[in-house]
Amino acid sequence: MLQKFDERNRDLVVNINGQLIHRDKAGISPFDSAVQGGDAVWEGLRLYHGRIFKLHEHLDRLERSARALSFAEIPPREKIIEEIKRTLAANKMRDGVHIRLTVTRGVKITSGMDPRLNQSGATLIVLAEHKAPVYAKTGLNLITSKILRPPPEVLDARIHHANRLNSILAKIEANNAGADDALMLDTRGFVAETNATHIFIVRNGDVATSRVLACPEGITRATVIEICAAEKIRCVEIDLSVFDVYGAHEMFCTGTMGELAAVTKIDNRQIGDGTVGPMTKRLSDLYAQRTASEGIQVV
Repeated sequence: MLQKFDERNRDLVVNINGQLIHRDKAGISPFDSAVQGGDAVWEGLRLYHGRIFKLHEHLDRLERSARALSFAEIPPREKIIEEIKRTLAANKMRDGVHIRLTVTRGVKITSGMDPRLNQSGATLIVLAEHKAPVYAKTGLNLITSKILRPPPEVLDARIHHANRLNSILAKIEANNAGADDALMLDTRGFVAETNATHIFIVRNGDVATSRVLACPEGITRATVIEICAAEKIRCVEIDLSVFDVYGAHEMFCTGTMGELAAVTKIDNRQIGDGTVGPMTKRLSDLYAQRTASEGIQVV
């Protein structure tokens, strides 16, 4: 699975610290912390019919992550929302849009790791693209990666940081194996998530997802759990092993960029009957109902 270039994005206007500029002319300083060490936090947002779904939940997570990294300055929420609105207006966007929102520690006075070198405030980047959900609706093929997710005592995965090398290495494995994505385990041997999404399994009508230990607190994941509670579908957060995954009747992954997507094969093993299962379809439909009617109006 490789995303394709959308011609509508050729002349995107990008927002960097309030400056609206053509994508080909946009840039940040080589002294910026994102360049120096991936020292940044980010969120992926989706725009549906002029509304951003779960906007404040995303901004809450952004703020928690920035505070966990001891950012001296975090742009006010009102400022972030205003810059999102300006960016969408500049690009005449209303629907089918993915927004990557990034806040870096800012520009350093000289290169180095020490956060005390950051003395000019944070860098705010708003990148909005025309982008439909990126995963095929027919089902994904995964492999289990040899790359492990670190435990909280090494690096707490709840910090939604921009250093993605751990996931990129797993994605390279998946690419080399001809798979769509890679399932990643924690150091105990339990499922964390894929290189890009949270995972759920379905067995005998019950839904289960891995605990938030070596994976971030997913907004789409939380929404699926909310939906299950509202629909009286039993959903538990537990330690899942690959044994549990191999024996699942259904499996799907969740994320803002791809919404809900079925997994029909992993490690050359077929999941269930190899098609998108009824629970996955049901939850996908219920999720779509929410995105069609909920959200913060920004356009």
